[in-house]
Amino acid sequence: MTTALLQTTYFGPIQWYQKLHRYDHILIEQHDSYQKQTFRNRCVIATANGLQALTVPVETTGQKCEVCDVRISDHNQWRRVHWNALQSAYSESPFFEYYADDIRPFYEKRYRYLTEYNEDIRQTLCQLIDIEPTVDYTEAFVAPAAVTPPVADYRAVISAKHPQQDPDFEPRRYWQVFGSKLGFQPNLSILDLLFNMGPEAIYYL
Repeated sequence: MTTALLQTTYFGPIQWYQKLHRYDHILIEQHDSYQKQTFRNRCVIATANGLQALTVPVETTGQKCEVCDVRISDHNQWRRVHWNALQSAYSESPFFEYYADDIRPFYEKRYRYLTEYNEDIRQTLCQLIDIEPTVDYTEAFVAPAAVTPPVADYRAVISAKHPQQDPDFEPRRYWQVFGSKLGFQPNLSILDLLFNMGPEAIYYL
């Protein structure tokens, strides 16, 4: 049985969901130290003006706060901002209206912890894409040096700031709303693939 070790993500990139689809078992790290500007609380979408990062504001308990203890902040009405950004970016996509009622509740319900929020998102997205990964969460921090086959560690590979080489992931073109203006934008949030490709998203993965 193959296992992929991943970070938790907020509407994670396509590459992250590819691992959910291709590996027998998924282990999500929840005891690593929280870091800013990562996919843990950020996703990237394509808009008419270019790429836009949507960041969930969070509250931490200190410099070495574990991800499982990170709380979601209600700062700056971010839920309304994110939902409006998604509507603006994808209202003209083929499947936005089809999936909007499944995604909107994540901007209406208030969650306390980031990992809880991300897990509910993951479960919903897996249902919409029609994949059924076996997912567990770490019970303690897994040091990179302790990871051996058949476990593959993608925590540093799938990175918002400094992605590492992943020979098992090669972004392929698909239709995007602003593709004619921006050119193809690879490895955006899974929402970009879902809204643009709909039921065919699973074949892309």
